[in-house]
Amino acid sequence: MSERRYTLADFDYPLPEELIAHHPAPVRSASRLLDGRQWPAQDRVFHDLPALLAPGDLLIFNDTKVVKARIFGEKASGGKLEILIERVLEDDQVAVHLRVSKKPAVGATLHFAGGLAHGGFDATLLGRYPGADGPLFCLQLQLPPGETAWSVMERFGHLPLPPYIERHQADGDDADAAEDAERYQTVFARKPGAVAAPTAALHFDAATLQALQDKGIERAGITLHVGAGTFQPVKTEDIGQHRMHSEYYEIPAATLAAIDACRARGGRVVAVGTTSVRTLESWAQTGQTRGDTQIFITPGFRFRVVDLLVTNFHLPKSTLMMLVSAFAGYDHIRRLYAHAIAGRYRFFSYGDSMLLQRTESPQAS
Repeated sequence: MSERRYTLADFDYPLPEELIAHHPAPVRSASRLLDGRQWPAQDRVFHDLPALLAPGDLLIFNDTKVVKARIFGEKASGGKLEILIERVLEDDQVAVHLRVSKKPAVGATLHFAGGLAHGGFDATLLGRYPGADGPLFCLQLQLPPGETAWSVMERFGHLPLPPYIERHQADGDDADAAEDAERYQTVFARKPGAVAAPTAALHFDAATLQALQDKGIERAGITLHVGAGTFQPVKTEDIGQHRMHSEYYEIPAATLAAIDACRARGGRVVAVGTTSVRTLESWAQTGQTRGDTQIFITPGFRFRVVDLLVTNFHLPKSTLMMLVSAFAGYDHIRRLYAHAIAGRYRFFSYGDSMLLQRTESPQAS
């Protein structure tokens, strides 16, 4: 039998716009959970998760923290612009996504929050990053005394919500800012650096974590600073031609020890979110416990660490649709998504979640 070769169109699906969640559930763990480990799937509530796992299982969480990386400014000509700080290179140098009608020239000065002369800060455009054809821009910041890139983000920045969640940040009339500041952040976020939340973990609250602990289900952490590239659509019909974005990750020694102990006792490794999957499987491929990863997981990928996955519902034609299809099986994921749409589940970052089991059947490369 010849192996199936997937194209971009294979990961598309029709989604009614009203199923895109623009606000979180009133209570984190009151969101819905589709138990998709087998077919037929079972409709659950997220606080049922402890009942679906076993004593000795190990949950792996991403402890990254979303920073206020979206900052509005203007060119010297007065033209409006905004940046999304993807990575802090030094205290006064950053790599950014730049949104502007006409790109300024290298060496141009940009003004933010009124500019340095009016209590804000300035920046000089140094060029593309990481190289001449890189997708980002490098800025050299001119900051008030004692300030760093981190501190001006906290003072002047806005939470960088996904593009499909509409807010009025630029005009200062963001009535949802307080809700987003709390709910677009996990309860265990502690390492600043992400421009998007590890959204599967948004469903966990103190009560659910306590219930997991009471059942003897352990947990450990990794860090992957989620980049804006997670929202970039795949544009090549041949998915093998897609250029994957790069994200920084690190895995503590204590987490590696916890994984070894889990295996020794016959437990299962449960990744909370695709970011945890990407981190753990990057380590399995390279042996590196920290660094940048561009891992691109598509059907045919051989998983070496993760047994179960808690994840939200992902964008059509996205790399994350490809990842979950690789993990749980392409046809199985198609059935689960059709079930979720028919059942009026809520989709994407503020939406509902599902529990998946790694398929053991061969898949196409």
